[in-house]
Amino acid sequence: GPSQVDLFDPKEKLDKHHGESYFDKIAQDVSSPQSAGGLMRSPFTFKQHGESGTIVSNAMPHLAKCVDDIAVIRSMFNSHPNHEPALFKIHSGRLLPGRPSMAAWVVYALGSENQNLPAYVVLDDPLGLPVNTVQSWQSGFLPPIYQGTRIRSTGSPILNLNPEKPDPPRVAQLQREMLRTIDQIHRRKRPNSLQLDARISSYELAARMQTNAPEVTDLSSEPAFIKQAYGLEQDTTADFGRNCLLARRLVERGVRMVQLYSGGNRGPEEAWDAHKKLVENHDRQCAQTDQPIAALLQDLEQRGLLDRTLVVWGGEFGRMPTQQGSAGRDHNPFGFT
Repeated sequence: GPSQVDLFDPKEKLDKHHGESYFDKIAQDVSSPQSAGGLMRSPFTFKQHGESGTIVSNAMPHLAKCVDDIAVIRSMFNSHPNHEPALFKIHSGRLLPGRPSMAAWVVYALGSENQNLPAYVVLDDPLGLPVNTVQSWQSGFLPPIYQGTRIRSTGSPILNLNPEKPDPPRVAQLQREMLRTIDQIHRRKRPNSLQLDARISSYELAARMQTNAPEVTDLSSEPAFIKQAYGLEQDTTADFGRNCLLARRLVERGVRMVQLYSGGNRGPEEAWDAHKKLVENHDRQCAQTDQPIAALLQDLEQRGLLDRTLVVWGGEFGRMPTQQGSAGRDHNPFGFT
């Protein structure tokens, strides 16, 4: 729920008509009509930036320096004021669960560029999953092999990937060959089992990742100036900065789709979703993400990757144009213009 009218899409009429009643215009779209107040102007300030003159609020000063590499789309809208359906729609184009995510479709159509890493990787917020959890990166009715692979941003990136005591290389190779033979025997007895095929494929991929994933997720080889640019040395930006840097490393190695999440299912006190504390929530979330996002764009550009990498920044909805009481919701699925 990052607020569009407080970050990228200022509304002059909200300044002019601040405090005036607007309830009769939006009554059917408000989750808690009894708590809806008058129109609410943005508490943030806006300026034009770059040669393009793109308007960005003071909440995102780092991203404001990258506006000439950004296209701001102000015509997007959603059609449901609750998180779960809205998240389904932004990922799959439908409000109901069970549909493949966009990334699953892309991987299904284009395949993988690196056979030793997943084609579709998810880097979640270490403080919480999205409210509809793993369904955000589901494969729906496509074969399960096309769903996202979740990589943890803290601790072991993929659980149970490496044994505590590695076997000698030749022994490990013989083990994999024996397992492959057993898998093939098992699969022949159970034809047309997509779940089984996907599980065997995931295990085979995990075996290949034993030698690839540790190198990808080991950031120690990155120079100090890169770590500083992503904010890895600051507590506020370290988690999201680590995910942004890891995303760049994954893209470099041919991973087709990478999704990063910020402000997962942590409740209104610790997420973008500003039911009552618009300034506090957005100040906190922008402080965590603004510098790493700008660093990612600049890093991709410097490495010649930005011209072939599509970076999409967005949320499932913004906020309503009105003030609210303690029980209200300020979601804006319709993007008032």
